[in-house]
Amino acid sequence: MSTAQTSPLRAVKGMNDLLPEDMRRWQWLEATVASVFQRFGYRAIRTPIVEPTALFVRGIGEVTDIVEKEMYSFTDALNGEALTLRPENTAAVVRAAIEHNLLYDGPQRLWYFGPMFRHERPQKGRYRQFYQFGVEALGFDAPEIDAELLILTAQLWDALGIPRAAQPSLQLNSLGLPAERAAHREALQAYFRDHASALDAEALRRLETNPLRILDSKNPELAAVIAGAPQLADFWGEVSRSHLACVQRMLDAEGIAYTLQPRLVRGLDYYSLTVFEWVTDRLGAQGTVCGGGRYDGLSEMLGGKPSPAIGMALGVERLLALLEEVAPPAVPRDLDVYVVPVAEGALSQAVHLASTLRRAGLRVHVPGALASLKSQLKRAAASQAPVAVILGESELAAGQAAVKHLPTGEQSLVAHRDLPSTIQALLARHA
Repeated sequence: MSTAQTSPLRAVKGMNDLLPEDMRRWQWLEATVASVFQRFGYRAIRTPIVEPTALFVRGIGEVTDIVEKEMYSFTDALNGEALTLRPENTAAVVRAAIEHNLLYDGPQRLWYFGPMFRHERPQKGRYRQFYQFGVEALGFDAPEIDAELLILTAQLWDALGIPRAAQPSLQLNSLGLPAERAAHREALQAYFRDHASALDAEALRRLETNPLRILDSKNPELAAVIAGAPQLADFWGEVSRSHLACVQRMLDAEGIAYTLQPRLVRGLDYYSLTVFEWVTDRLGAQGTVCGGGRYDGLSEMLGGKPSPAIGMALGVERLLALLEEVAPPAVPRDLDVYVVPVAEGALSQAVHLASTLRRAGLRVHVPGALASLKSQLKRAAASQAPVAVILGESELAAGQAAVKHLPTGEQSLVAHRDLPSTIQALLARHA
């Protein structure tokens, strides 16, 4: 057998394992975020990881970095269908709403959680397989819903325990209506053609296909020419102005600070009117923790009936990195009880007692083999279980177990039948 065949395999670069210690934080985060979403009336939805490639080409835009450079796309070997690992989930949620006629009974507030995939250079907070929470409010056209979504996010920072001074800051803009964007696009093209000698290759490529994306360039050499480009706000009509003004009034009434950012365009073609990002200066270059906006035309682009909508997505890895930086969460423990069998014949009794304790709602660990009392108590402490149930020879003979509260050292002998109630009372007393 060759060395290559026996070498250990490793995960794909930029696609990371989540080990049990990681999962404690992730599960805490999902439960906390879900509780806030549910507080605002959002219901969970899950869509497939693999979707037709056309969904993203049509929904995101053919001339975008995601579609041109970052999607994991392939052809199904069995039927020749063009498929893609989802790079984002908004288009998929709208596809599901159209396919299953979810708006038949009225507007829907939906939330999701799961992995997305983009082929880009992995770096801290930016991976090829990354996870997002998202909310989509489908069928709502009122600017009050835009504001409600931003209020939800502000309350989320509080629920996660992020101190006010360290919370992401809100950047806000409007992309106007389609006709306004079309007029702005023509003005942008004329302006950048006049300054073509100052543009880099990427900007020149976008000039004829998607000039709005030039405004989002990260090339510092383009900063001066971009600063002089026509402003979209100069093309807004009364509807766009009043829509944004309503959002601003509601944010002001809630005491939510924001900055109007006229160059904020977001990276996807389907946005219109309100767009926003929540950004932090504590994560280096990957400062956007949450972003989204209104996408009233996406349903039609995907073959559905006209339907207004707004949504947002939060990057889980970046959110966890921010929490570790400013407010490490007090993650709930995994176990309540660690059973310590130390006498011959104690292991089978340990399995039986653990089954009884689990039926009472307790989380219980049973070792797979006998070991010394000292070594097992050390493992029990490392597991962070607050209670050890010790089964030695004398305890087995008497039909009892020693119940030890590990943080305080408090210990008592308890009859087997009384173990569930005794342990529950002990945990309640030291909660």
